[in-house]
Amino acid sequence: MNHILLSLASFDAFLCWNFFEWVECIPHYKHTLQPSWTMIHILTRQKQFKTAQCLLQKIALKDFLSSPSVLNALITTNNDPLSNSQILSWLVIFYAKSKMTQDALQVFDQMRVCRFRPNLHACSVLLNALVKDRLTDTAWKVYKKMLLCGVVPNLYVYNVLIHACCNSGDVEKAEKLFNEMESKNISPDIFSYNTLISLFCKKSRHYEALAVEERMKRERINPDIVTYNSLIYGFCREGRMREASRLFTELNGVSPNQITYTTLIDGYCRVNELKEALRLREEMEIKGLKPGVVTYNSILRKLCESGNIKAANSLLNEMNDNKIKPDNVTCNTLINAYCKIGDMSSAWKFRNKMLEGGLVQDQFTYKALIHGFCKIKEMDKAKELLFDMLDAGFSPSYSVYSWILDGYCNQGNEESVLRLPDELMARGLGVDIAVYRALIRRFCKGNNILYAQKVFSLMQGKGILGDSIVYCNLAYAYLKAGKPILASEMLDDMIKRYLMITVKIYKSLNDSFANDSDVLRLFWGHVVERGLVTKKVLDLMRQID
Repeated sequence: MNHILLSLASFDAFLCWNFFEWVECIPHYKHTLQPSWTMIHILTRQKQFKTAQCLLQKIALKDFLSSPSVLNALITTNNDPLSNSQILSWLVIFYAKSKMTQDALQVFDQMRVCRFRPNLHACSVLLNALVKDRLTDTAWKVYKKMLLCGVVPNLYVYNVLIHACCNSGDVEKAEKLFNEMESKNISPDIFSYNTLISLFCKKSRHYEALAVEERMKRERINPDIVTYNSLIYGFCREGRMREASRLFTELNGVSPNQITYTTLIDGYCRVNELKEALRLREEMEIKGLKPGVVTYNSILRKLCESGNIKAANSLLNEMNDNKIKPDNVTCNTLINAYCKIGDMSSAWKFRNKMLEGGLVQDQFTYKALIHGFCKIKEMDKAKELLFDMLDAGFSPSYSVYSWILDGYCNQGNEESVLRLPDELMARGLGVDIAVYRALIRRFCKGNNILYAQKVFSLMQGKGILGDSIVYCNLAYAYLKAGKPILASEMLDDMIKRYLMITVKIYKSLNDSFANDSDVLRLFWGHVVERGLVTKKVLDLMRQID
């Protein structure tokens, strides 16, 4: 078949394509990969790009075209570098747009191996796909490879990379890209400026953000609502409402949108100016802008924080009247409010309404309910929710285990805490060091060294080795309890196992036992003496001293 296609193509490419389609209509016959690849090459050489791309996409979905071995075998059968570069570039674009990013990467890398240069469009689409997938490091590697291949970046490529910097919070790289654009006489557009402004605002660098806005104006690019929304958001998140309000009143020929109002409403709620937040909500409605669920959530959160649950429920009814469906944030806010006042009956009813509405409990729902039941000393219910939380695939934080442990200990029922790991395993739930670590930390915090030691022994009996946090907390608790020999044994075990105390552990222990300055000083002396701290911790200790 391959030979026939090549022979026909030498006479008439159109006849060749008709023959290729006619053969495929024969019952029980399907073209193999090689004839299809040859046909794509023939169409590409005849500049029948649309038809060639359609056929390429068809075989790309059913055959493993991204496999280096398959690609290499196909490439060697057609010794036409220009056609190969064009076809493989199309393949990169197709895979990247089809959210098959890893396949696109494989084709891109194979092109480099075979010394084919991808076109600019292929590189742009691949970079965009990588940034969307938050594969920032890979995007930078592709960018470097693209430059090595001789592909010259354009404005779109720079905008994609600046957006990547925004995602990763890398201000220096973003500024470097802007300078690079200037050196290549590529003028930034409004997207470039808006992305940089957004990055500066996220980093609380308002002066630089405003300087970029001024630069935009000098370049005769008028700021749009996206520009102002970023600037307003930057001030609101820091509670600088005067500056945010000034920007809002100085919008030059730009109409505020729902995001503008919602950002301001949320800002005023966070600085306890609910009256102004409610005024802005009325203003946006007068202007024909309907508050969305995010707008309502901001006001709802403030009402609940103030203990005004009645008004919060009225707002919820208003949402229902306006056909605005509550989301997880809405429901969690109200559930948490009920839990805080110990009204677990209402919290549970609202949780049921949440599930009936098609929403799913997230880790915040579980945390609020567990905390609530622990507060009213319904420990069996709290423990059951802990099991459900783990069963749903969530990892409880240290605070969740602390509430459970404190609840049982307040009832004088420490034995229930000791049974917790076995109960988890009996339900088929994995028990790793995180569970034991949380229990040991909390027992040590509560000066209950006896039960901390029991948990440690249980952990070792299961073949689970303690980490730096476990040993550090136990050693400190022993020292505080007047048992320096046992404390020394723990620290010596750390040396044997090459365990070190990091900055995070150092800060955590200082925060946990902030009132025990004398014991802390003695403890850190023993630790430093044994060389159990990293250089960063030593530097931090010197700064504090």
